[in-house]
Amino acid sequence: MNVVKRRIGLEQEFFLVDEAGSLSDRADDFLNGCHIMAQTQGLDPKYFVPEFVKSMVEINTPPADTGTELAKVYLKNLKLALCVAQQMGLRLYPLSSYPLHITPVMRDHPNYHIQARTVGYDKFLHAAKCTGTHLHLEVPPGVIDPSVVVSYNSTSAEREELLNIYNLATACDSALISLTRACPFYEGQAIGLAAHTIRYRGSETFGWEGVYTHLQPVGGLMPYALSVEGLVEQHFARYYAWLQAMEKAGIEPNLIKQAEISLLKSAWNPIRLNKLGTVEIRCIDSNYPSVTLAVITLLEKAANRVRREKLTVRPAKEMQIFELVGDRLYVPDFEYLNGELLYTSATEGLKNPKVKAYVDSILQFASAEGGEGANFLAKLSKHLDHYQTIEARILQEFTQTTTQLPLDVGLRLVRECCENLEAEVSWIDTENPLAALDTDERLLAQQY
Repeated sequence: MNVVKRRIGLEQEFFLVDEAGSLSDRADDFLNGCHIMAQTQGLDPKYFVPEFVKSMVEINTPPADTGTELAKVYLKNLKLALCVAQQMGLRLYPLSSYPLHITPVMRDHPNYHIQARTVGYDKFLHAAKCTGTHLHLEVPPGVIDPSVVVSYNSTSAEREELLNIYNLATACDSALISLTRACPFYEGQAIGLAAHTIRYRGSETFGWEGVYTHLQPVGGLMPYALSVEGLVEQHFARYYAWLQAMEKAGIEPNLIKQAEISLLKSAWNPIRLNKLGTVEIRCIDSNYPSVTLAVITLLEKAANRVRREKLTVRPAKEMQIFELVGDRLYVPDFEYLNGELLYTSATEGLKNPKVKAYVDSILQFASAEGGEGANFLAKLSKHLDHYQTIEARILQEFTQTTTQLPLDVGLRLVRECCENLEAEVSWIDTENPLAALDTDERLLAQQY
């Protein structure tokens, strides 16, 4: 049975720092340098883009036909960015939170100010202190319609594929949090939680103060889509929740109109539909390439298996892992997924037996797809007891002995992380990066 060909894409956010490790606001100069170098190398400069604060940049990729192709262009663009940074006396810090206290400088753009006023400026600044990696899984062309969510002209098969990929991505949320936890320090403190998750997503239930704590329909994990009608209703409800929040915050009607708020643009959820025609997965910590390559492999293979075997992905009551029964892939029910499983993934992570069993079931499901990187996923599943997140590795070296991370220690951590990024990019096989997961002991060493 042939696999339906769908593309995959990537966005990764980075902090920009100087040679000492201090945050730098020179994003515009840096990006201009990237654009010039990209043009001289025959690359598209549009994949080096600004973020809403001047100390953060985003490096993207064009849509790729395979995970291997995606990894190649990701590394090529990253190499270019590192080269430009070196020429300017700058560096890219790759992890999900800057470890020391910072006061980011926000760009003067109406949309950013509207968002900040709506959620509150103090809360909104959490988004400037966290970086994420977004992976895009393509769905049938034209099935996503920005004006009505799902196209009226789409076929039943196209709609079913959309639902299955959306539900698969949703079901992987806590696994991606657990596997990619990157920096243990936030604002100078080791908070013992997945900082990017709690400070961006937030949660009233768990008392996590983040950007969208009180606007979960807009920034929290949304329930599975059990039907196209339910998916559409979910998006309209979220859209109206954001409009109501803006009105409550006193945003003037003319500014709301200027912001061109739409069904898909009013969403900052961990899993969302993108007008590009993708299911966008936004719950991944920014991290080193070795971790990013592992995530690309995991998600591509899981999605390809769902498509190839024409599996129906649905939650089952009291289900806590992935379980394949015939042509149905049963996944954790949403109450557990967005409750106990989310909490334990953001606190204990893989140390928790239930989290470990859940992650293991996903690795086994994805590795059965075969191909480049499948052997790595199988090994990861076998040795999951020894898997060490980047966050855990950092805590071994930078054990916090005071309530606040000292400035010199924090800057040393930043510099070491920059060096690790540069080292990984220099030795990863850019011609066959996913195959290297199966064979290169240095890549395997990052995980165990």
